[in-house]
Amino acid sequence: MIALLDLWWVWLCAALVLAIIEVLLPGFIFLGIAIGAVGMAVLVAVIPGLSPALMAVLFGSLSLMAWLVLRRVFRARDGAARVIHEDINK
Repeated sequence: MIALLDLWWVWLCAALVLAIIEVLLPGFIFLGIAIGAVGMAVLVAVIPGLSPALMAVLFGSLSLMAWLVLRRVFRARDGAARVIHEDINK
């Protein structure tokens, strides 16, 4: 199992699965984790031979940073909920 973490395409497949889950359950939670997995795919491809513990720390850090950026970008302005006054089917 740990040997699979050294393969960049495993991280990319995990990112794809997490992105599909995000489409099914929207909320920008799984999208941040998927972005972290893409970042890990790049790191594992560029720097082979990372230890599993370091990979776990890097994956958690990348996922947290991506989630915080997504939260800041897609948050409602002024803490208010988004209200739609017109029907888009007019």
